[in-house]
Amino acid sequence: MTRMKNISILTMLALLLLTGCQKEFNAVYKSTDYRYKYEYAKQCYAEGKYQRAVTLLQDLIVPLKGSQDAQESLYMLGMAEYMSQDYETAAETFKKYVKTYPRGEYTEMAQFYDGQSLYMSTPEPRLDQTQTVSAISAFQEYLDLFPDAKNKDLAQTRLFALQDKLVEKELLSAKLYYNLGSYFNNCSYGGNNYEACIVTSQNALKDYPYTNKREEFATLIMRSKFHLAEQSVESKKLERYQDAEDECYGFINEYPDSKERKEAEEFITKCKKVTGETKED
Repeated sequence: MTRMKNISILTMLALLLLTGCQKEFNAVYKSTDYRYKYEYAKQCYAEGKYQRAVTLLQDLIVPLKGSQDAQESLYMLGMAEYMSQDYETAAETFKKYVKTYPRGEYTEMAQFYDGQSLYMSTPEPRLDQTQTVSAISAFQEYLDLFPDAKNKDLAQTRLFALQDKLVEKELLSAKLYYNLGSYFNNCSYGGNNYEACIVTSQNALKDYPYTNKREEFATLIMRSKFHLAEQSVESKKLERYQDAEDECYGFINEYPDSKERKEAEEFITKCKKVTGETKED
């Protein structure tokens, strides 16, 4: 009973403390003393009360414009939003800072956190990657503007990770086309699914020549070209089997130790049954 009584007392004290803190915050928020209000916002930020800092700072940006605290308040707002995990809003605030103060005290960090905020809000590869492209652009601009920046290495690491996400998106699209195979009337590319797989994979290799997914794309291209030849009309069959055969040889040359080499050799044998017979004729 004594223990339960102590817990109840502690709970009541905590509620009273929270109520008192909320009353204090409400009083500060309603205050027209911007200096006092700003100092309280800074205190909230320092204590990790980021959402309270955001609420106060949003109300201070306009009144503080043109003052000596204008830059700091806008940058702090962005950081408070970032720490509150409101990444998209934070990115917009950092962009606003860079645009307003291109040579400001916090411009370098604002540019970095613009990219970092977008990076934190990028979706999984299966979803639309507009945010990923924006994050890449922000980090690239950061590196261009501040080539000796203290966060240079981290920005470059983020860039590589974001590019990998775009590559993964293309790989998933290529695999989807390949898996749909000869299923018709579903290809947004406007043609055959195997053709769409080939084009998607080739474009990915062109756009991201140093990706570690090269062999996976090459495998999809090789398989798609063979199956495209298989289902071709007679007038296109020879040309496509020749193309598939060349692709298989190219795959073996580039990836001689690939676990898919046996499959490439089997494709070549099947292709030769068409291309070889034609040559003999």
